[in-house]
Amino acid sequence: MRVGFLARFEARPGKEAEIEPGLKGTLAAVQQLPATTAWFGFRLGPSIFGTLDLFLDEAGRLAHRQARWSRIQEIASQLFVEGSLVIEEVDVLLAKLPEC
Repeated sequence: MRVGFLARFEARPGKEAEIEPGLKGTLAAVQQLPATTAWFGFRLGPSIFGTLDLFLDEAGRLAHRQARWSRIQEIASQLFVEGSLVIEEVDVLLAKLPEC
């Protein structure tokens, strides 16, 4: 894992309960993208959520963006507070993961 996306967003009031099932659906979709080497969905507070997507290289990150970007925008308009979705590109400097 060398590069990734870190996304953070706030659920619209009353939509918080829909986020976790939505993240589970996202995980199922991401599992079909071989370039996505690791994916995490997380909660930072009652209405703040995020995802971390990791890839071996820039080509993997680009493939993920092309496969998922339109779906993310669609979900954001329905479930997230307007303007709360922030997606940043990250470079992984260090990692500790279990050996497989």
